[in-house]
Amino acid sequence: MRSPELHRIGRVGWLRAAVLGANDGILSTASLVLGVATSHASHSNVVVAGVAGLVAGAMSMAAGEYVSVHSQADTERAELELERTELKTDNKGEHKELAAIYVERGIDASLAKQVAQQLMAHDALEAHARDELGITTTNKPRPIQAALASAASFAVGAALPLGVAAMAPDTHLLYLVAGTSLLFLASLGALAARVGGAMVLAGALRVTFWGALAMAVTAGVGALFGAAA
Repeated sequence: MRSPELHRIGRVGWLRAAVLGANDGILSTASLVLGVATSHASHSNVVVAGVAGLVAGAMSMAAGEYVSVHSQADTERAELELERTELKTDNKGEHKELAAIYVERGIDASLAKQVAQQLMAHDALEAHARDELGITTTNKPRPIQAALASAASFAVGAALPLGVAAMAPDTHLLYLVAGTSLLFLASLGALAARVGGAMVLAGALRVTFWGALAMAVTAGVGALFGAAA
């Protein structure tokens, strides 16, 4: 018996959210810590700034993701309600519309008409939601779940450079935070690429490059304002 094929496309949604949250947590917290450290702040102030950045960033990610996904859910509900109304007022036209969709996908016209009739007899709204609107139960928006996942992934990512900053001696804080954060980013990029089936090295280098650039700019701004103070 042939084993079922394993496809990675189903991982795209959660993978993107987890990677984005963790990457943002590492990068924003490391940059914040470096920016404050280069302004000649005390070790305790650097750590406090990092903790504040972790909490604020996690809450921001949660709020932003909740609003975004909730807006998507509202849009989908409105589209489904409109489709439900059209099915009641113009059922024949909806049959033709669904059959035309299948014809565009390569099905013979007569067969497409039969498929449309059978699917609409089974569940007309589901057929139109899936094939006309692209709405399925598997990709149903879940605002609270998305908000919690984004906040958690950000917090986990942010805790890595923050932990290094808390334990590092003052003389090596900049180098340790920058170096380990780049290592964390590279590992995260490689892991995301590996799980998603992309090129591991390219994924690691891409994340590392932009991470290094962001940290360098933030550290430069901190040093500039520190010197001017």
